[in-house]
Amino acid sequence: MNQLSEEVSQKLELIRNALTEAEAQGLRLRGTDWFAWATAGASSTVLLTAETGIAEVLVTAEDAWILTDEIEAQRLKDEEIPENFQHYANPWADAAARESFVQQATNGGKILSDRPIPHVEKRLPASLQQHKRTLIPSELERYRQLGRQASEAMTEVLKAAKPDWTEYQLAGAGAEALWARGIHPALTLVAGERRLPLYRHATATGEEIGRQAMLVFCARRHGLYANLTRFVSFGTLSEQSAKLHGDVRQIEAEVLDFLKPGIALNAVYDTLADVYQRHGYHNAIRQHHQGGTTGYLAREVVANPTTNDTLEENMAVAWNPSLPGAKIEDTFVLLKDGLENLTFDPNFPNVEVAGRLRALPLEIA
Repeated sequence: MNQLSEEVSQKLELIRNALTEAEAQGLRLRGTDWFAWATAGASSTVLLTAETGIAEVLVTAEDAWILTDEIEAQRLKDEEIPENFQHYANPWADAAARESFVQQATNGGKILSDRPIPHVEKRLPASLQQHKRTLIPSELERYRQLGRQASEAMTEVLKAAKPDWTEYQLAGAGAEALWARGIHPALTLVAGERRLPLYRHATATGEEIGRQAMLVFCARRHGLYANLTRFVSFGTLSEQSAKLHGDVRQIEAEVLDFLKPGIALNAVYDTLADVYQRHGYHNAIRQHHQGGTTGYLAREVVANPTTNDTLEENMAVAWNPSLPGAKIEDTFVLLKDGLENLTFDPNFPNVEVAGRLRALPLEIA
């Protein structure tokens, strides 16, 4: 049995434990995030913006199936799905046939789902949610490769950027660099010189970027997300801009130092709020979400004052503290001996902050 099949077997065991726990006869996974998790990184995505894909997973006590339609079945079998699964394909115009198959496979019993049909199916137990958010070694290895390549794509694009490029051009160059590495550009935000201090979530426009720009990636492969933000400056940063970037690095450092297994996400949020206050930025916590756990979603859980989900060893996190015109973001995994930065590229300008190498704005003469 190869590594992917071993990983799937481990996850099928977790799913069947959830079936036993809930006294259910079947479990359906429709979301692209859950599909990738259960299949050790296979993709059900065709439309990049869709939360559900062109196939789903059905697991019972005895069997594991990939359910799709006849358009997609052969490609999935040939190119995506490990050998652990059987396959069922319904005619594309006959969705009812799939539902009949599910009822037969589960003997008409109780069904769990990540996206349950109202009044028909039940939600997944919290225990399975927690397993999805905690990386096993084979997942972590895929994540490391993704993070390295996503950060290299970012470096490549910003080193090539020109001040007369439009924001669309910069976003497009980012998407192209990701696709060239087999990575989905799930998000490419760009803000140029004028818009940078105005908007935290700046979708690209046709405006020229000017003297500086921010580029943000949420880069997906094998269902996992590498999240990172970088800046480019054409000429030396102004004193004011350099101070903002320095301050946001110090704010992030205090938060990263706080992260440990057992810490609740609302406690991280409260720490961030306090750190912003101490640095004199009293409303910054309200001007952008601050991040949270990541993995098979760009953010599995966004931290806020009421999120009491706790961090665990081998969870991935992506925090994005920001100030007007400055932001910092990388994807880290919380290991036994501390944080590992999955999206660090040593070829991008960096500086040591609190014992960690953190990206600086790239200054191009």
